[in-house]
Amino acid sequence: MSQHTPNELTQIFARDRELVTRLKTEDAHFARLADEYHEVNRQVHRIEAETEAASDERFETLKKQRLALLDEITAIITKARAEA
Repeated sequence: MSQHTPNELTQIFARDRELVTRLKTEDAHFARLADEYHEVNRQVHRIEAETEAASDERFETLKKQRLALLDEITAIITKARAEA
């Protein structure tokens, strides 16, 4: 498996790296979402890289979960960016 996992929050929000770091330390809800996103993203990546087996249904469920988490994270970052 490669060392690089696509779709990491640091890549997606590269221009907001400092804001993401701040939110992770100051907002417990955001920190929980970011941790959950990270874990789901890693699972998706392992399945895509074929280092972990999963049914099509499980794979689709994980991708939908990742997208829902990303939507919520994006909303929080967008709001925090507007307030800065």
